[in-house]
Amino acid sequence: MSTLPPCPKCNSEYTYEDGAQLICPECAHEWSANGDAEEASDVKVYKDSAGTVLTDGDTITVIKDLKIKGTSLVVKVGTKVKNIRLCDGDHDIDCKIDGIGPMKLKSEFVRKV
Repeated sequence: MSTLPPCPKCNSEYTYEDGAQLICPECAHEWSANGDAEEASDVKVYKDSAGTVLTDGDTITVIKDLKIKGTSLVVKVGTKVKNIRLCDGDHDIDCKIDGIGPMKLKSEFVRKV
């Protein structure tokens, strides 16, 4: 029998070793064999266009004119957005812009103030 631990994501017992990594063939999750790096690898780090780490509640500035689909509105360069919330997905910043309303932005088009 295998003495390897089950997969932390799907609890599959069919894990296997590949060098220093453990791999689950059912969900394709990979993690470190020592288990210490497992928690750190699951945390997503959000970075702005300059590489600065973003956190919930930050104030950001838009670095490019952003056209809003379906409308004639544009978020202009230099627009400050306060109290952002980070979320998963392609558009990873959830915010409210004065004069426009709630919307989602990509972190690659903003800079932390």
